[in-house]
Amino acid sequence: MAEYRREDQQKQQLQPRPTEGLKSLLPGNGPTKAQVVAVVTLLPVGGFLFLLAGVTLTGTLIGLALSTPLFLLFSPILVPAGLTLALATAGFLTSGAFGITALSAFSWMVNYLRQGRMPEQMEVAKRRVQETAAQMGQIVPGGART
Repeated sequence: MAEYRREDQQKQQLQPRPTEGLKSLLPGNGPTKAQVVAVVTLLPVGGFLFLLAGVTLTGTLIGLALSTPLFLLFSPILVPAGLTLALATAGFLTSGAFGITALSAFSWMVNYLRQGRMPEQMEVAKRRVQETAAQMGQIVPGGART
């Protein structure tokens, strides 16, 4: 019987007490004045914000309950109007994106040509235009001859 009690005492000593884990998380002397002031200040503010969240949720649910019959009644008008607005918005955004793309491409071309790096194809095209203009000038009566 004495051996049984010794085994129980040894098991109790090996197992940590549940309060020891909590004590290690808390400071040794208790909370500081700044922590107490923070809790005292933030508790009412948090409660007030929680109250506002509840009132807002309640108001939203009441408004939805009252407006649902109106939405169902006017849905033949609202759905096409919503689709029209969505398509118009998508069109404006798309045209703006295309415009910005065109401006950036044009800006890149101008900067590229200003730097004097004309590709060979541009040189060939420029020469062909000059030759064609010279030929057209010779063919057209009264045209400028080069």
